[in-house]
Order: sequence, then structure tokens, then C-alpha cells
Amino acid sequence: MSHDEHTHSHGTHSHGAGQPHTHPHDHVHPAEESSPAHVEAIDLIRPDSELSPNGLNRRNFLRASGLLGAGAAAASVFGIADSAAASPVESGAPSRGRENQGGYQWLSGDHHIHTQYSNDAQYRVSDQVRHAAQNGLDWMVITDHGSVAHAKFGVDKVNPDIKVARKNFPDTLVFQGLEWNIPAAEHGTVFVAPGPNEVAVLKQFENSYDGTVNNAGPSTPKNEALAISGLAYLTQAVRQRRVGDALMLANHPSRKGIDSPHEIRAWRDTAPGIAVGFEGAPGHQAGGIKAPGPAGGRGEYDFSPSPDSFAGFPLESYRTWGGFDFMTSTVGGLWDSLLAEGKPWWITANSDSHKVYADWSKNPVDNNADAPWDSAGDTFNNFGRFGDPVYADGIQTANADFWPGYFSRTHVGSTGFNYGAVMSGIRAGRVWVSHGDLIAGLDMRAGVKGKHGPGTALGGKLAVRERETVTLSIKITLADGPNFAQFTPKLNRVDLIVGDILGPNTDRDAFTTPNTKVVKSWDTSKSVGTVTLTYSFPRVDRPFYVRIRGTDANRTAPGYLGAGVDPIGPAIDIVGDADPWADLWFYSNPIFVLTPSPLPYNRAR
Repeated sequence: MSHDEHTHSHGTHSHGAGQPHTHPHDHVHPAEESSPAHVEAIDLIRPDSELSPNGLNRRNFLRASGLLGAGAAAASVFGIADSAAASPVESGAPSRGRENQGGYQWLSGDHHIHTQYSNDAQYRVSDQVRHAAQNGLDWMVITDHGSVAHAKFGVDKVNPDIKVARKNFPDTLVFQGLEWNIPAAEHGTVFVAPGPNEVAVLKQFENSYDGTVNNAGPSTPKNEALAISGLAYLTQAVRQRRVGDALMLANHPSRKGIDSPHEIRAWRDTAPGIAVGFEGAPGHQAGGIKAPGPAGGRGEYDFSPSPDSFAGFPLESYRTWGGFDFMTSTVGGLWDSLLAEGKPWWITANSDSHKVYADWSKNPVDNNADAPWDSAGDTFNNFGRFGDPVYADGIQTANADFWPGYFSRTHVGSTGFNYGAVMSGIRAGRVWVSHGDLIAGLDMRAGVKGKHGPGTALGGKLAVRERETVTLSIKITLADGPNFAQFTPKLNRVDLIVGDILGPNTDRDAFTTPNTKVVKSWDTSKSVGTVTLTYSFPRVDRPFYVRIRGTDANRTAPGYLGAGVDPIGPAIDIVGDADPWADLWFYSNPIFVLTPSPLPYNRAR
């Protein structure tokens, strides 16, 4: 398989530096999937009974290889494929105009937000929703920490506040969720579709499966099994239609080193329609601002290994790289090792907003959960929330967070403005993430040369015949106005990352993969308006995936696995001196390209 590439920038045409075995080609429109038996096989909306014999044989092969595990499970649990546009839940605010790119409304949001119902936060639900709406977010999830008080009181009490916010801010979809203390691991966002049982399901889940509530924090096999049981409970709640939908996304996975590779694989394999990804970039992005700022780790990634940490992780994994988690920022790292197995596993970005940098308010009792905040003697521990925030008599420069939508955004390709469509878009992997509004829009498609059509979008699977040419088409809308730091970001470079799909790996704790690397970088520093990039893969003979990232190129370094894999990647962030606005990146989720040929091998690598 060889590569060709073309670049369009603001009306001009230039060829990038050639790769080995490049061939001239014409520009083509992205193509839709072709229609042999292997295309029929991955159309998971069609049940097995409707397939031709060849199609059924191909589907069984893909299942055995692990390439259809997620879709097959999602289809059986939710009645949809993991990449389908349909949604089991269509409740929510009425449709409104959104900018469409490639047939989708790209809705920006944040799935990790705290309020006064968390024991280390302070804001009202209305505060967070109002700021999210003002900052242009279309959807958000309230995720207060799992705790004894939250399980007993908070999960019930926050719901009326959320319902009021839904009414007062009809242009912002407000989900109820919680931040799960994953037994034997870190934290995760769990959220459900709005409905009559949203509180009951979340409350039962928290009481039965939260690591803090059940004293199940240490990394033991018993506690790992409890986490699996929690995901099975959510799967069953959807299957029994107690809730219309549910999702889990692991939060700050590398921060403490306690999310081991085998646990992440187990979550995904147990509930592929529920556990669908992790934070590619954590919240707390102001954490690295130097004194008199928080002067800690960007993302609050300033921890060291503990007895519960996975011993294989290097010390460098406990820091962010360009504001992104080590599992995501390392080309050929853990995220890529999952993608190389053909496992749909997606990345997100969010605020993790608790207390906002340079805000003028504070918690009335400084997060003392036993201190009364009113004359009735109510405390967080006996009431389930803190009192409303109060004037702080000075800006709070030690705070490490931003308001939702102020710095980090998760952009979801949605088929409509409603709760179900957003959840389906996340599950399908139609997601790209950005910091500091580095770019304004992204549409990436893969297709077969000579076949016209919309092409396969982010998160999708393009099935091709052997020796066909696959064309990748990337359209980036550049920033044309100032972000919230009052400068217009400049996209200076876009990197194309390609990896072979090698099939299941018997080493459940693998966190690298050998055949993934940056294959092309485009200089976009002179571009304005819209940049269109194309890249070709002639004579495709094996399955692979593609993803991209882009940067302002202010801070770069060879990747952790070496310059041969990633010559100019993000640099490791310096604890105490990591201005987030001076180091901006965006990342896309992948597109999978599937061929009828058998996978190279399915053993430990």
C-alpha cells in the first residue's frame, strides 16, 4: 500500500513532500462504500437472517477477528449499529439551525462538569449551564462525584435543578450523569438519556457499583470485577428500556496510572455500546499556569506512581503532552493499540469544571463537607450539597479550571438537535476535539477512488476491495476570529497518522502497537479561510485506520516512541509552567478501512 497526497490552501494548490512509492493522481470526490459481501457484512442494521451466504460468512469472519465486536453488541443491545445515524432516544429540545458539514450538525459539548452537589466544587447547575450556553456549547453533562452523600441525597436533588435548566436554556441539551469512581481504577463519566427513570437508574448504579460508596478503590481482581458488573448493569438497563440510552467515558485515564490496559480493554469488551472511549484531553487545563496561577500540572497531571498503579507505565505518562493524555498523545501508544485491534474507542475533551481560574466566587465553607453552610445546620454530608457560592473578595488564581466551552470542546456529528442524536454520534465516533478554538470546523471522509458519494465519516468503516485506491479528503475551516483569550489561533501544521489493523492482541496489557506512525505533515501556516487536504492509498492490500491532529506548533518535540514514529509531536508539559493558550492542538477520531483479506495475525505482538 503506497501513498499520494495533495493540498489545497485558500485557493492555491501545492504538493507536499513526497512519500515513498507515490503516484500522480487526479482529485476525486470522496466515495461511498462499495457493495460486495464484506460491505453487506458490516451493515449491522441488517440482521444475520437477511444476509446472503457470502455476507454471513464475511460477518462471522469479522466477528472472529474482533473487527465487528462493538457493532454487533451495539446492534443487539440498542437496536442500532455503533456507527448508525439512528437513535433510540429522540427526546429533547426542538431542532434548531446548526452549521452542517458533510450532512451532520456538528454540536459542541462537554461531558464532565461539577456543581455544588460535588464535595470539591461550588457552582449551581444554573451557573454551569448559563456559562456553557454563553460559550456556545450545544450539549453538556452534569457529572457530580460519586460519594456516600451524593448517592444518598445528591443524585435525587440535582435532578430538579437540571430540569429547570432544560426549560430555561432550551438551546442547550443538559444531560444528568455522575462521575463514577470506577472500582480499582480512576473516574468515568456515566450519563443516561433523559426520561422518567434517569434518577432511579443512576442512583441504583451509584449505590451498587461506585468504588467510593462500596469501599472498592484498590486495584484488586474483586474490585475490577465490580466495575465490569456496573457496566453490565447499564447494558441491562438499556436492554430492558429502563432508560433510552447510556454511555461511559473514562476520565483522565493516565493521571494516576491506575487505569491499566487490561481494565480499559475489559470495559470496552464487556459493554461496547456503553463504554466507548476516554478523555483524550483532560479538564483542569489551567492547572499548569505559572505562579501566581495554580503552578501545578496541566490537567492536574502532577502525580507519581502508587502501589495501585500499573507498573508498565513510564514516568512520562503521568504528565500531559500538549494538554493531551499520554495514552492519546503518544503515536503508537495505548489508544492506537486499541485501534490496531479494530476496536472502536473514541477520545473526547472537556473542562472538568469545579472551580474556575480567576473567578470572583468561592465555596461558602471552603469545601468542608462537615461545616454547616446555613442556620439550619445543613452540611454537605447530611444534605448532599453545599450552599450557593459567595463573593470571594478577590480573584481566585489558584483555581485550575475553565468554564464549560471556554477552552475545551468535544464536537459531535449529530443527525439532529436532540439528546438521542448526540449520544448516537458519540457512540459512532463522529467526534473531533479542540483546545482554544484552534479551528472552527472539520470534515474528514474516506472513499474509494472513482466512486462518488459522501464518503465515510469519522468513526466509520469503509469496506474496499483489494487493490482499490482509497482517497482521504480533509476539509478544515480555520479560525476567523478571537477565542476567549482574545487572539485568533493560527493552525500551522496538520499531521496524518496511519496504523495497520492487526486483529485481537492476546496481551491484554499491551499499550503500544508497532505499525502506527505519522506518514504526512502539511504546512498550513500560510492558509486562510478553508484548507482542503487530500491523501491517497493506492492498491490497498490490508486493513488500516487513519486519524489526524493539528497544532499551532508553538511547542513540539519528537514523540515518546521516537522520531521515526512521530517526528514533530506535542512536547511534555512542564509542571508549574504550562500556559494552555500557548500550546493548542486538535485531534480527530479515526476512520477504519476494511479489506476482505485476512488480518496479518491475531496473536500477541
